[in-house]
Formats: sequence, C-alpha cells, structure tokens
Amino acid sequence: MATTLEIIRGISQAAANAYDGAHMEGYSSDGKARTIGLKREEGNPITDKRVMDGFGVSFHGDKLKISYHSEVQLREVYGTSFETDTEAMIDQVANFLKKEYKVITGDTLSLTSQGDADIVVQNTSRVRTWCQACKFYKIGSIGDVEGVKAPSETPGDVKYRRFLDNGGFAEKRPSNDTRPKE
Repeated sequence: MATTLEIIRGISQAAANAYDGAHMEGYSSDGKARTIGLKREEGNPITDKRVMDGFGVSFHGDKLKISYHSEVQLREVYGTSFETDTEAMIDQVANFLKKEYKVITGDTLSLTSQGDADIVVQNTSRVRTWCQACKFYKIGSIGDVEGVKAPSETPGDVKYRRFLDNGGFAEKRPSNDTRPKE
C-alpha cells in the first residue's frame, strides 16, 4: 500500500501530464497522446482559434479538489444543460486522473464524489464570459490524514476581539477636552 506522500505525488504527476498540447503525439514529451475531454483539445493548437479551459488540483486533508475553468458563451450558460455539462467535464477530469495515476504508479486510485460542483459564471463584457467550477472528491487510499477542521480560537484572537469590543483605535477624548464634537 502506498504512503500518503506517494499518493499525493502520483496525483500531482497525473495532473501535470495534462498540460496543453499533451493531447497530440507530436507535442507530448513521451510521444503518447493523452485526451482528457477538454474543449482545448479540438483542432490544432498552433493554427486554430484557442478555447481557454483547463483544470487544477489541490489537496484538503483527505479530499482532492478539482478546479475547472473555461471560457464560455452566454448562450451556453442560459442553456438547460450547462450545470450538468460542467459537472460532467469535472468528472471526465477525475476519470483522467484515475487512469493516468494507474499508468504512473501501477496502483488504482479511488475518488468518491462529495456533493455537487460549485459553479461561478462571470463576465468582463458582453463578449467575454468565463466559468469557474470546483468539486471535492474523497481519496479512498489515504487513511492517516486528518480532515480539515474548523479553526480554533487562539489566545491572540481573544485579545484582538476584546480590543475591538473596547473601541479599537477609536479616538479617546479626555474629560477636560473642550473641542466641539463632530
């Protein structure tokens, strides 16, 4: 059984193998084409108009967070299947990570979905709109890692809270001050 560090390194290497251009044999370092299912994989990256999308991973205790971002058009956002399509894209990324992890380490990777994806759509103009989504997965192989807990209250927090309750940096006026109050 792999250690926690080996699992994290394997997932990180699997994510690193999904760089832009890895979907074509001529652009990959080892000559293998890796298709994830991202929009940017359609067409030739040098001659065609590029669609900006990609993903990243981060670790939160025993959970893996997959973040996905994409440039979208407003008609896609107002379509009926935008949320399901975005969540399906994140699931495709998770499947790619499992497959690539198996190639890299020889072990299987178990990722269990932890709820729905959080999706945010923003725009800078009537032309540029993008989507940012993230979804958490429980890593099945990690057992000796504590989950992320709520922050504890340290003595510094108590002192700072008391300082704010007493008025903070508010101007204290002596009792013999004769200036008019503003």
